[in-house]
Amino acid sequence: MNRTANWDWDNPDKRIEIGLWGNRFEWIEEFHASPDGEKIAAVVKQEDDTFSVCLNGETWPSAFEKVWSLGFAPDGRLTALVSEDGLWTVGVDGKRWDNLFDYVWAPQFSADGNRIAVAFQQEMKYAMAIDDAPWEQRYANMTDMTLSSDGLRSAATVQTGPLSEGDIFAFEQGIFTSAVNGEKWPNQFVNVWGNTFSSSGRNLAAEVRLDRHQYTIAVDGKPWQQTFGLVWEPMFQPDGDTVTAPVRTENGWTLAQDGQIIWPQCFQQCWQHQYSPDTKKIAAIVAPQFGKWTIAVDGVPWRQRVGGMLADMVFSPDSRRIAVAAKEDDHWTMIVDDKRWQNRFHRLWPPVFSPDSRHVAAKVQRNGHYTIAIDDHRWMHRCDQLWQPVFHPTDDKVMVRSIENGIFYRRVLPLAELLQ
Repeated sequence: MNRTANWDWDNPDKRIEIGLWGNRFEWIEEFHASPDGEKIAAVVKQEDDTFSVCLNGETWPSAFEKVWSLGFAPDGRLTALVSEDGLWTVGVDGKRWDNLFDYVWAPQFSADGNRIAVAFQQEMKYAMAIDDAPWEQRYANMTDMTLSSDGLRSAATVQTGPLSEGDIFAFEQGIFTSAVNGEKWPNQFVNVWGNTFSSSGRNLAAEVRLDRHQYTIAVDGKPWQQTFGLVWEPMFQPDGDTVTAPVRTENGWTLAQDGQIIWPQCFQQCWQHQYSPDTKKIAAIVAPQFGKWTIAVDGVPWRQRVGGMLADMVFSPDSRRIAVAAKEDDHWTMIVDDKRWQNRFHRLWPPVFSPDSRHVAAKVQRNGHYTIAIDDHRWMHRCDQLWQPVFHPTDDKVMVRSIENGIFYRRVLPLAELLQ
């Protein structure tokens, strides 16, 4: 069941006074709103030079030498990376993990938010930890960390042996691979990027470089038989173990599946592909010609062309529609189903579809202020800070979380009002 169904949609206006927090603390860092809009939090520096977190006006019981990377997990828990006695760990709702590390970074969450993973450094070795359980194996270097959607498996690109500065021979022999829960793949490569788990979490795919010129995709450590000039991040078919990835051939960029080309059309560029929710379509951001961007669905490009950039492509829940943010001439707008909005903004955040797929909304910025745009209608309300809108499960209401004049607002507005 959609977790938003259990939120309080009946109270149209809730407020939390945050303007006076500045009188209590030496400084206040960026504000963070909970997904349901019931909480507002920020890292604060206290008079004794310690740091803590203020949540709805109350500070965490513990103080730390430093607090950073504050954020709410999908399940609503408030998390941060915290430092104590020169060591780092994870704080969750004011309580820290037992394990302490020399450094931690890159927090990630399972889809439901119940599990938290971080990368850590300990005695100049690197690894990951899930819910306070570190990998037993540690490596000399680590990048491209990721967590499976169920939160049970973590993976990263790791360096398997020593590499002196300028040692091109060791580099060319290949000393990188992927490790899953600390266990490295048997094969090693010149480079490894873009670790991606299957929806089940049982399999891992990654971009790999075999030598100076050949690239391909490896699945659970086994490379595709076919090689390419370059590849981009792979994806598993959501309900299976088939893997697709953008690849560069002698004719240009296109899409391959398990090593075989599946899109006959080639482009100047093809990347950030994704499956529709029903898994029947694949869309990607492509450049049919140099410097001109559009969306291709199953290899067929849209008519719209953008000279700047496209970002944050999103399928609708019913798989029939696509929205993407478009930048051109230093302004942003939205393109939905190959049609461009008339409104233009200085910034535009990822599109959000309503559950019935009929409406598209986004947080936008114009002239230094923030507001909401829905279906090319701009809400005529200016906010100092704003978060992405959330549609009610029945589509007739929208939750808007904002800060205005020192007050955090959680409003539940009729959709019809925002479309006026």
